[in-house]
Amino acid sequence: MKLILTAAVDNLGVAGDIVEVKSGYGRNYLLPRGLAIVATRGAEKQIEGIRRAQESRAIRGLEHAQEIKQQLQNLENVIVRMRTSEKGKLFGSVSAADIAEAIKTAGGPVLDKRVIVLPKGTVKSTGKYNVEVKLHENVPANVNFEVVSA
Repeated sequence: MKLILTAAVDNLGVAGDIVEVKSGYGRNYLLPRGLAIVATRGAEKQIEGIRRAQESRAIRGLEHAQEIKQQLQNLENVIVRMRTSEKGKLFGSVSAADIAEAIKTAGGPVLDKRVIVLPKGTVKSTGKYNVEVKLHENVPANVNFEVVSA
């Protein structure tokens, strides 16, 4: 089955790649989750738009990753506001998208939620936490953030 990836898939490719996969994997995993579309002539024309959007968010090389790491290290007051119970337990948990939005709100760079690596146990209570951001293979960064009641 010939598909066009709309998002990065581990061990398969990045957005915009045309891949050949087994029918079951495509039908049961990639297509329902929106990770790929069927490769047709019209869809192949959309690849260019997907790649442009991907490049605008992507980190362009080692030097660019170093610049973003410096910006992240200079950030202070990264605050994620969540609804909580009276005891400080969250209704739900903090996601990578929530952290990316808090970094942007604190004056940091716009990050893709997929580069944020959450701690082993998901964040489910208020307090201070540290999260790793994989900017480049050789450039990891750490961001401290605080979860507070909204």
